[in-house]
Formats: sequence, C-alpha cells, structure tokens
Amino acid sequence: MSGRLSPRELALGGVLGAAALLLPVLFHLVRLGHVFMPMYLPLVTLAFLVRPLPAVLTALLVPLLSAAATGMPPLYPPVAVVMAVELAVMAALIATVVGRWPAANPWLLLAAALALGRVLHVAAVYGLALVMELPAAFLAGVSFLAGWPGVLLMLAVVPPVVRVVRTSATGREWA
Repeated sequence: MSGRLSPRELALGGVLGAAALLLPVLFHLVRLGHVFMPMYLPLVTLAFLVRPLPAVLTALLVPLLSAAATGMPPLYPPVAVVMAVELAVMAALIATVVGRWPAANPWLLLAAALALGRVLHVAAVYGLALVMELPAAFLAGVSFLAGWPGVLLMLAVVPPVVRVVRTSATGREWA
C-alpha cells in the first residue's frame, strides 16, 4: 500500500476521532470521565484498525482539539499534552505490532500497550508535579489508581469491538 491514506483509514479516523471527542463529554455529565478514560476507547480501537501514521496522528491531535474546544482535558496543568503523548505512543505500539503480526493476541497487545501508557502517564505526572512544586508522589499515585477502571473497561471492550469490525470488513474471522 502506498503512503497515502486510504478512504477506509480516513473514515475510521474520522468516526473514531469524533467518538473520542464525544464520549468524554457524555461520561463527564455523570462524573465518570476521569475514572473510565472514555477518550482512550475509540483511539485505542483505531490503532488496531489502521496503519501507524493515521492512528498516531489521530491519537495525538484529539486530546489537544478536545482541550481547545471543551476545556477537557485541561491544558493547564498540561493533562491534555500528557494524554496526547501517552495515546500517541500507545497507538504507535499497537498499530506497528498489528501491522507486522496481524495474528497477535489483541488482549495481550492491548494489555502491554496500556501498561506502557500507564507508566508513561504516571512518570509524566510525577515529573510535572515536581516542576510545579506539587506533591509528586501523591499525584502520581492517585493518577495511577484512578485509571484502572478505564484500563479494565478497555480490556473488556476493545478486543471484541475490533474483532467485529475486522470480521465485518473482511468477511472472515480475525485471528
């Protein structure tokens, strides 16, 4: 395939990018946005379905666009920037592995990507808290603990959704 984005990649990027903008608004209405990490769901799913470039670009831009449009996640403290980097790294890992090994176990791959993302997130929170002269260990610990319901939700939802999308797109079962 050429370096150009396919219509399928553009459509999936647009639909899942829009979902990543809308879901946090809905979750925040019931005060569950920070717990279930709703922006991550569509962006991590996208990484299983497209090549690395569109996955990374969408994952990098959506948190920043959401911050500019809705104020969630906030730009100060730089939660939006931390999320953008974390999501872009996770998307790069997932899309690259799926591109090289399409039969890779989606649960294992997702678990590894989420673990890496959580480590990056906690490290960034800790470092930024030090710079801002805030209680770094406390904030990093709270950040680590607060994300686990979202991690479990992604592990439960993303692989079956990816299986359905891939099966409907190819007409055959996904390994």
